[in-house]
Amino acid sequence: MWRLSSKGASGFSSSSTAEEVTQGIDGSGLTAIVTGASSGIGTETVRVLALRGVHVVMAVRNMAACREVKKAIVKEIPNAKVQAMELDLSSLASVRKFASEFKSSGLPLNILMNYAFLSNNAGIMATPFMLSKDNIELQFATNHIGHFLLTNLLLETMGKTARESSKEGRIVNVSSRRHQFSYPEGIRFDRINDQSGYNRFSAYGQSKLANVLHTNELARRLKEDGVDITANSVHPGAITTNLFRNISFFSGLVGLLGKYVIKNVEQGAATTCYVALHPHVKGLTGSYFADSNVAQASSQAVNTELAQKLWDFSSDLIYRCSQNS
Repeated sequence: MWRLSSKGASGFSSSSTAEEVTQGIDGSGLTAIVTGASSGIGTETVRVLALRGVHVVMAVRNMAACREVKKAIVKEIPNAKVQAMELDLSSLASVRKFASEFKSSGLPLNILMNYAFLSNNAGIMATPFMLSKDNIELQFATNHIGHFLLTNLLLETMGKTARESSKEGRIVNVSSRRHQFSYPEGIRFDRINDQSGYNRFSAYGQSKLANVLHTNELARRLKEDGVDITANSVHPGAITTNLFRNISFFSGLVGLLGKYVIKNVEQGAATTCYVALHPHVKGLTGSYFADSNVAQASSQAVNTELAQKLWDFSSDLIYRCSQNS
């Protein structure tokens, strides 16, 4: 797909594809979990990681669709190591079940890729007001809280893998430039479930801001503890996926301007694959990437006090939900 672009410091641009940014990289011996892997850029991420030799666990809600994805990948890459496990990020019980089953499998874990915005899969965008199974506003629950809990439950396994393999672990959280367009206060801690003040676009921006804040606080804590795991957030770009299914205006705009401003799936998966595998990213943590280059997040996103407050709020919210279940 033709797009106006220029290469950044990494040597890549918005037009670079996931295959291009991982060319020549050997991922053999690595194991990755990719949430939201049964369509769109999640699927392309799995395909490219498998192409580079990574053992990929697809964490998905739609197991039937995932089986078709796996079939297609193995047909193209006969030696691909790909498996599927069920995960519904809007349900804390499902997150706990997934993490328990993964840890019981005995598999190592080098890379955790949280696609926190794929419609019909890991995440959602700009939906009307709804509550999750745990009575949390659905976009915040699916796009942030589910991944927050999943990451915390898998950190011990990632740390053990990093120590035993002497290879840096990497956590990649998919955010969006929409993180700049949250509510004025950033995170509505006291009004997460306030339907009367709900704006679906601001709520989506809030969940994306939470992704960056979570990543930055996680990176700080891991570094402070001396754990060889990095955590970075990425903006994949505007992509031609079914993410816009709730917004008819944007669906029409994608059709009209797509070839000029919208990435295709191969380009959309590039930044996450770059941050997950490229040697130039080694040691970088708490950074925000776009177009396979370090980029500037919003002032709210780099607010350390807000990040710490969100961490405590998220932990308390999960605890309260567990007490009520």
